[in-house]
Amino acid sequence: MDRQICGLSSMATRLILAELSEHIRLAHGILVRFESAGGVEIARRVREGAEADLLVLADGALAELESGGYLLKGTVRPLWVSQVVAAVPAGSPVPALGSESDLRAALLAAKSIAYSTGPSGTALVDLIARLRLADTLRSRLVQARPGVPVGSLLASGEADLAFQQHSELLDLPGVVIAGPLPGNTAISSTFSGGVLASSTQPCRASEVLSILGSGTGSKTARARGMRAPRAQD
Repeated sequence: MDRQICGLSSMATRLILAELSEHIRLAHGILVRFESAGGVEIARRVREGAEADLLVLADGALAELESGGYLLKGTVRPLWVSQVVAAVPAGSPVPALGSESDLRAALLAAKSIAYSTGPSGTALVDLIARLRLADTLRSRLVQARPGVPVGSLLASGEADLAFQQHSELLDLPGVVIAGPLPGNTAISSTFSGGVLASSTQPCRASEVLSILGSGTGSKTARARGMRAPRAQD
């Protein structure tokens, strides 16, 4: 009997992968288990020789690992697209985000702004610089540790405004999502998957990856705040 397919992923896709792993077990008879942590941590572990079959990360990080020979050539495929949203603690006023002016006002009104590691956090810092607010907001920015949900900083009172992938803030206790960033300030990330070069079951791993990228995978992702690449909102 084939052993289970083991995967590594960033936290943003954790719940999607857990649900799809159960679907794959029931519908296809394949045991799948994903271990999730901060994307930076997962990439480090892969570079240090972590053994697994599948990898799901933001496409930029995945592309770097592919170019380094850590993924089997030709196996990488985009899976889901996630938007970054703004959120506030439950019970506090929810800022309007209908325009860039609204976003600027929300940022300037915040006493502490939480953001994540990885591509979405980098994109937010770049956006703040583009809005010419970097000097004003520098002392208010709080970066969550890798693998720590940004929403937890809202719930604990360590921040009064936060930005993270929608999937990581969805249905989080003590957190209210204000909405996606408006217009050309919007931030989105594509999460892709690939078969690791260390896989001992590359054919079976490729089969699982195809299921993740199927219509069933897209439906599950949409319920968790993501969408399929090139799909219409």
